[in-house]
Amino acid sequence: MSHVSMTVNGKQMSGDAEGRTLLSQFLRETLGLTGTHVGCDTSQCGACVVHVDGVAVKSCTMLAMEADGADISTIEGQAAEDGTLNALQQAFQDHHGLQCGFCTPGMIMSAADLLKNNPTPTEAEVRHHLEGNICRCTGYHNIVKAIMAASGQDVSSIAAE
Repeated sequence: MSHVSMTVNGKQMSGDAEGRTLLSQFLRETLGLTGTHVGCDTSQCGACVVHVDGVAVKSCTMLAMEADGADISTIEGQAAEDGTLNALQQAFQDHHGLQCGFCTPGMIMSAADLLKNNPTPTEAEVRHHLEGNICRCTGYHNIVKAIMAASGQDVSSIAAE
């Protein structure tokens, strides 16, 4: 076992982890941050996306020990302290960019990464950026709409596929 320490959503957190412990497992089981979902453990679904030192990472592909000393942002850190949703979360709610909600944390974290690097993406850019995230419910139409709305763009012309 090794002691792992990191800043998660602005708070210093730590715990013990075996060398094989994945970051997703460490966040969920050791730190109790269960918003990061694990859907596949093979880097296919994107439900486990978090930000590590400002970069979107599928946390099932990274060992907890690799994140020692890192600055981690999870879905739990996206809303304001009082629980008020951020613009992206609110857009997902307003445009029904979720159904069962399982993929939503990863989608929001991936979308936040996109909007940080490209504040006004085209519909094609949004769709391309989400290729690493799987949603089995929505068909992506409302997810794309929500992301574009969060960027302040008119979404009335986005057609269903």
